[in-house]
Amino acid sequence: MSSSQNGDHSGREVMKRRTAYEIALKGMLVALAFVLSYIESCLPLSGSIPGVKLGIANIVVAVALYTYGNKTALMVSAIRVLLAGLTFANAYTLIFSAAGAVLSFICMALLKRYTKASIKGVNIAGAVMHNTAQTVTAAILLKNKWLLLNYWPILIVAGVVMGTITGLLCEMVLKRIGGSPAKLI
Repeated sequence: MSSSQNGDHSGREVMKRRTAYEIALKGMLVALAFVLSYIESCLPLSGSIPGVKLGIANIVVAVALYTYGNKTALMVSAIRVLLAGLTFANAYTLIFSAAGAVLSFICMALLKRYTKASIKGVNIAGAVMHNTAQTVTAAILLKNKWLLLNYWPILIVAGVVMGTITGLLCEMVLKRIGGSPAKLI
């Protein structure tokens, strides 16, 4: 066997191991987001004001966005929403969560790519858009415009507060891992 063929074989083996490692790492990000969703569902805040929650699972999505990019972050978000919705929610909660996750992700991805918004700013905007999508979805499904006029401002304030907290936590995680999600595991 020539040295170039041997080098190609070694290169393919390294690539296979790297691919397997990346798949495993992304699976761990999904698992971490799912576990954080469960923990969040157990926190007293989750039941006190409908639609208000800390959003700690979204820290994993934001970390994926800043370390792997849009495709992985969207995958983590979509799988987490589906798993959490099917595991500890009902159909309405799944619909609200999916609407919020989609608008939040689009907003965060666009802000990250096209602006100089800080990580905290991106998380705040994502939280506000998540609450906006949930409020609009609820108003449409329940045919209740009151939600938009009276409840949405409460959720905007909650989004800013919770987005600030998750944004700060995301900054801390990204600083700690130095751009490598492998350090999370």
